Amino acid sequence: MGGRSLSLAILITLGGCQATPLFQQIFPIAPAVQRPAPLPQDPHIQVYMNQNQAQGADYRDPYRNIERPGDDLEAVILSHIDAAQTSIDLAVQELRLPRVAHALVAKHQAGVRVRVVIEDSYHQYWHESDRSGPGSSNFRQEVLALVDTDGDGQISGAELAANDAIAILRNGRVPLIDDTADGSKGSGLMHHKFLVVDGAIVVTGSANFTLSDIHGDMTEPESRGNANNLLVVRDRPLAQAFIEEFNLMWGDGPGGRPDSRFGLQKPRRLPQMFMIGASRVTLHFSPTSPTQPWADSGNGMIARALNTSEQRADLALFVFSDQGLSNTLGNRHAQGVSLRVLIDPSFAFRYFSEGLDLLGVELRENCRIDPNNRPWPNPIDTVGIPNLPRGDKLHHKFGVVDQRLVITGSHNWSAAANHTNDETILVIENPVVAAHYDREFERLYQDARLGLTARAEEQIEENIKTCGR
Repeated sequence: MGGRSLSLAILITLGGCQATPLFQQIFPIAPAVQRPAPLPQDPHIQVYMNQNQAQGADYRDPYRNIERPGDDLEAVILSHIDAAQTSIDLAVQELRLPRVAHALVAKHQAGVRVRVVIEDSYHQYWHESDRSGPGSSNFRQEVLALVDTDGDGQISGAELAANDAIAILRNGRVPLIDDTADGSKGSGLMHHKFLVVDGAIVVTGSANFTLSDIHGDMTEPESRGNANNLLVVRDRPLAQAFIEEFNLMWGDGPGGRPDSRFGLQKPRRLPQMFMIGASRVTLHFSPTSPTQPWADSGNGMIARALNTSEQRADLALFVFSDQGLSNTLGNRHAQGVSLRVLIDPSFAFRYFSEGLDLLGVELRENCRIDPNNRPWPNPIDTVGIPNLPRGDKLHHKFGVVDQRLVITGSHNWSAAANHTNDETILVIENPVVAAHYDREFERLYQDARLGLTARAEEQIEENIKTCGR
């Protein structure tokens, strides 16, 4: 027996409380990852996160055959489509999940009324999509990985019919329109992400019905899907409000008169309030004309919710570029409210990002200062970017106020969402619901990169050298 083996044998036979620490020094044992217990759900409003790390939140990605943690958002969507008895109204910016498309066709053929509205930019077969420029090669690889099942580098008619969601819907004769149905070349963005089933259940959130928003990129094994949330709300009055929004966009449906209404063509509507079990829910559909008071807009509604904060507000945002909301946060910060803000890395340090205001710095575009920029004189150091799996984005649009109120929906915190796009905003006052968003924020914040990145600091220095202070 060699010297090291003999020493190890003696160590093991010694027993007692001193043996284990020494053994672990020789062969360190990695600590088990502690996953939190699942949170309780409200009976009327359930919350799902595709990167949920709770115990039992695991599933097998049906497209990449990867076992992974997280809530299967597609399974949630499919369960409600499959349960539909009379009607399905779906408004979603982008629909690329073939299993969802097949489920919609099956319901349509079974006699359920199915209506679908999508954004015109995505109303074509995948391989016809105009994705030129940076990333176009990756996009083609994504298309081939999903649709080209025999791997020959070509997409056959049979592969298209089986795996391209738009082809599946067209072949199944599911009634489908986009935002050119009003006779225009398209509104801003038809950016909604909602499904109404049987006039009684609303499924909505921040996720498009795509692989990248729900499961992850086909060609990136580490991807777990852009960080997104999904709500299932069981309430007929709320569902009817969503149907009214849907009907404005639908008009008389495909092939009829150009009577659909998108964007600012829709009538002005103020926020609607609902009591849903123990939850107080406020609903707003964007856009609002810039000729109307900002306080009456979607961003104005977000500001009112933020103004109720007394202790803290935590934000997880894809885009944050509305100056009015930055000013609102500045006022709350001056009143002693603690703020933590995470922004997607692709938008966090752009010249128009309000994250820069909160950090007390500015970037100029072509040496011009945005007149709305207001870097905080007393900046905070709790603004940053999350550490995400390779290929993923922070696609949430939520805020949590005092662990009791949630702001969420499809509406990015931007002027475009406020004044141009078709969007949904929900403000939900219920600590049981808020706990899910609070946990998601803490998960993202625990290893986030706070403050300016090295690249952002370089850009600011280059800006100063080129443009002066």
